[in-house]
Order: sequence, then C-alpha cells, then structure tokens
Amino acid sequence: MVCLEIESVSRLATLARAAGRNWVTLCIMRVLGIDCGTEFTGFGVAEQSQSGDRTIRYITCGAIRLSKRDLLPVRLAHIYESLRALVETHKPDIVAIEEVFYSVNAKSALKLGQVRGVAMLAASSCGLQVAEYAPLAIKSAVVGYGRADKQQVQYMVMQLLKLNQIPEPSDAADALAIAICHLHTSATIVRQKAATSK
Repeated sequence: MVCLEIESVSRLATLARAAGRNWVTLCIMRVLGIDCGTEFTGFGVAEQSQSGDRTIRYITCGAIRLSKRDLLPVRLAHIYESLRALVETHKPDIVAIEEVFYSVNAKSALKLGQVRGVAMLAASSCGLQVAEYAPLAIKSAVVGYGRADKQQVQYMVMQLLKLNQIPEPSDAADALAIAICHLHTSATIVRQKAATSK
C-alpha cells in the first residue's frame, strides 16, 4: 500500500504516476485473500481506503479447481501459476491466508500444508508479504463472533461487499472473508497509530 500525505494534488499525481498508480487510489489497500484447499483453492480480491471512506470494495473472486487425477506436484504447480497470474492481473498490496488448523486426519493436514506453502511461495516470489489469520479471528472480523458457522460468514461477506448474492463457490466466499479480515485488522492498526501519535 502506498499512502502519503502530500500538500499539493499535482505533487501527489506526479508521485502516483512514478509508482504506476492513479493518484486517487494511492491510499487504497488491495488484498488477495486465499482459502487453501486440496480440491479447490479459493481466491478473493477486495480493497479499502485507509483514510476517509472506509467502504470495502469487491474486485473479484473465484476458485482454482484441481483435478484429483493429476499428481500432487502437478496440482501444486497449477496453484502456483494461477496465483502468480492473479497477482499480475489484480496487483494486490498484500496476500492474506488462513493459519494452519489442527486436523484429525494427518494426511489431509499435510496436503493442505503443502498448498499453503505454495500459496506463500507464489506471494513471496511476487514480492508480496503474507498475513496469516486464525479461523477464529477471521470469523470475528467478518461476523463479530468467532464461533460463527460457514453460512453466517458467507452471508456477512455478501452484506459487507454489497453483493447481490453469496459468492460461489464457498471457497471464494471464504477467501473474501480472509481479505476482509486483513482490511479490518489493517484499518484498526492505522487508527490506533494515528491516535497514539497525537
């Protein structure tokens, strides 16, 4: 995110052109949320102004479908290439993913960890930082309740982004929830820093 306090609009426009961005969007944070999965890896891109209007805007969402017939290295390569293409197209400022959670099935947890590693590698290889959030934190940020169920989270994603319907597939809605969590967390940190610097 590039966000500068500049006295002159013309100076701001000059800096924006040098950064390859429109000056109006200089104080907007864009987040790529990724919901890692072994069959579907959801993605969602949303953005929010870090000053003034704090409306969260929907950019895109979807899922990378993986074929069970493909060998794991092929599936991981597909995720890596698809995420890098998304970063190139939508130019997020940061990537947000869900933290590892404990699973009864060790084999599933291991495969999910491999997908997460590839997602982190894709972000890092594009020069982006990765923020990780616990499922409880994501639900709290989106619904206001850490034990909310999947349907409540999906409904609130639709409401917060002012969408006409719940994003499909559910992995995409989950990825948007992760992006929203990061935007809420980041906005809170910015407000706290501003309050303590006065």
